[in-house]
Amino acid sequence: MVLSVVALVSALGVVLSKNPVTSVLCLIITFFTIAGHYIMMNAQFLAVVHIIVYAGAIMVLFLYVLMLMNLNAELEPQKRNWLKYAGAISGGALLVVLVAALRDASMPALSAESTDIGLIKNLGMLLFKQYVVPFEVSSILFLSAMVGAVVIGKKD
Repeated sequence: MVLSVVALVSALGVVLSKNPVTSVLCLIITFFTIAGHYIMMNAQFLAVVHIIVYAGAIMVLFLYVLMLMNLNAELEPQKRNWLKYAGAISGGALLVVLVAALRDASMPALSAESTDIGLIKNLGMLLFKQYVVPFEVSSILFLSAMVGAVVIGKKD
């Protein structure tokens, strides 16, 4: 409950903040709370990957872009009224489509089956027993991509 409240408040902070750096920091908090939800659902691997990819790499990229853009409030052009109306109309249309799509949706009942699906041990066992050949092929592909990046980036 507390984790959900923190996630919602920080997500609202992302949208409502006027300072872009504050917005990015609120987004990082939101990503960590989502990772906490993954842990509560017993999906530890997904939580760790979520923190590494989103809170790590993507947020560093966002902060880097914000620093390069040098956003100043004085230089920001004023938005026209018709653009605000167009945004409100398109947002309302999206809401209508989502309500229509979710009206007929049904939630499957939760079962009391094993909840060990998201554990890293079970994922590793499945990966190295059933999917070992695709795993090795993808590792060779990543290795060749790294070698190619070094060759391309190397100065003469």
